[in-house]
Amino acid sequence: MPPPPPPLGRSRKRAARLFDPALDDAELAAARAALDRGRWTEVRSLLAATGRDWDRRGHRLVVLGQAPATFAWAKEWRLAEPESADAAALSACAAVFRAMRGKERTDRAKEACRVAAELAPDDPTPWLGLLVLARTLGTEEEVVRLFDKVRHRHPEHHHAHHLMVGRLAERRADMGQDPLHEVYDFASWAAEQAPADSPLAILPVVAHAERYRVLAEAGSEPPQPERSGHWSGRRARLVMKAAFDWWLEWDGAEHPRGRIDLNFLAHAKFCEGRAAEAAALFHRIGQYATKEPWSYPDRDPSDAFRAARTAALGVA
Repeated sequence: MPPPPPPLGRSRKRAARLFDPALDDAELAAARAALDRGRWTEVRSLLAATGRDWDRRGHRLVVLGQAPATFAWAKEWRLAEPESADAAALSACAAVFRAMRGKERTDRAKEACRVAAELAPDDPTPWLGLLVLARTLGTEEEVVRLFDKVRHRHPEHHHAHHLMVGRLAERRADMGQDPLHEVYDFASWAAEQAPADSPLAILPVVAHAERYRVLAEAGSEPPQPERSGHWSGRRARLVMKAAFDWWLEWDGAEHPRGRIDLNFLAHAKFCEGRAAEAAALFHRIGQYATKEPWSYPDRDPSDAFRAARTAALGVA
């Protein structure tokens, strides 16, 4: 059995490390730190080495795009290498997150994504940028159309499927729990369409957590997910078992966003009351906790993660 993960401190600095969106990608974290100092050549090398691994490329560009300093340095890179598809994609992702923070016009962010898409027609990442924007600021029709654009280029795109599930879960928020809700159908369909080793096998668990978030925000579920019956129904138990069995067989550790899946699965197992299974997942998560779903519906994710991990592992 692996050693227990290190204790979680309460300092703001430790909390920031705990929820680092770079997850376990040390090369990404190093390139981001270099970019903060104005050294965009290290990001150029990182993206060149990433190649056509679309999930990894999307993950890296989204994480880099969230950093406040990225927009300025990406603009400098664009001026130095105007034909670089990587520079255009980085600039587009940075513009998307600036627009979401209210520091850039939405139409300019969309145009930056379209320019990046023209430079690399096969790359789903500029369309992912548009989907990230539409997920929060766009219509449902836009979300569906952009999801199709991403999926046309990479049918198993992990981040795009998560965004789609989050938006679908918000339909009919006032209708209460419904085992036939379309978000469950979509997640099951995507998992069935994917190859056996695809981490989209965890998507039904993600759908269940996203639907809980919506119901709890609407007041039809308690704000403490472990006290909700949301995870105790027959369908929920079957979904959790299938996902845990998939993890035991395939692990998904090599996927760039694999730790996100582990957090959703650990959260589900904890809420289901399966402490031993949750403990195995917490061991595997280590220090790579994610804000979602521990923040659902409106909780401090650090406190929620720490409490669940302590209950499952018996360590603080």
